Amino acid sequence: MLTFEEIVEKAKSLKNPPTKADFLEFYGYYKQATVGDCNIEEPEDEEKKARYNAWKSKAGLTIDDAKAYYIEVYKKYAAQSE
Repeated sequence: MLTFEEIVEKAKSLKNPPTKADFLEFYGYYKQATVGDCNIEEPEDEEKKARYNAWKSKAGLTIDDAKAYYIEVYKKYAAQSE
């Protein structure tokens, strides 16, 4: 079974780039898994705000749970993009 870090590397090289919504789902779980709860102020920039909101929406998840969800999202997306 692949580790979280290996899945992250595989996600970076998917054949079909994820949609914005899929990217934000990956991003939110990744930040929660690697940093924990969102610890920055809400940015003004629209693109950065979308990432901020994706991360903030995962607040309260443990690092292990966030990693597990990230892997599940990857599996679902990888199966769709083949």
